[in-house]
Amino acid sequence: MAEANWYVVHTYSGYENKVKANIEKTIENRHLQDQILEVSVPIEEVTELKNGVRKKVQRKIFPGYVLINMEMNEDTWYVVRNTRGVTGFVGPGSKPVPLTEDEMVNLGFRKEAEVSYDFNVGDTITVISGAWENTEAVIRSINPSRQTVGINVELFGRETPVEISFTDIRIEK
Repeated sequence: MAEANWYVVHTYSGYENKVKANIEKTIENRHLQDQILEVSVPIEEVTELKNGVRKKVQRKIFPGYVLINMEMNEDTWYVVRNTRGVTGFVGPGSKPVPLTEDEMVNLGFRKEAEVSYDFNVGDTITVISGAWENTEAVIRSINPSRQTVGINVELFGRETPVEISFTDIRIEK
């Protein structure tokens, strides 16, 4: 069994939901559930202001595109490519290119892996690379989502807050 990846399919503008429904019906009819895993039209909820009235509406993030998580083979390629409203896969020529992990994270489809760390606020560290290399400091704050620590360094005779990446520090035991 081949690996499933996310692919981007270009559609006629305004046909995204119809293409999604048609592909899902074809998956059901041809029993391709194990090869085409998910069809998605990414939407976001936004607040519009019209005539002084705020209204929450759903808007397509990528008008004219549908994302499909599938195993690429001749059958799945044929099914998707020949769905009414599809103009083709995104990629050079006729070869579809899967989205990378970083692209999926940026699109919000995947969360970045949680990073575990073995230090706490108040621990002493040494900066091992960058502008503050060989500087010893005490951790003042930790930002796990950005994977940084906040430290104070002396700059022009003053304590100055600086953010340093997890990868640029060494814990002093």
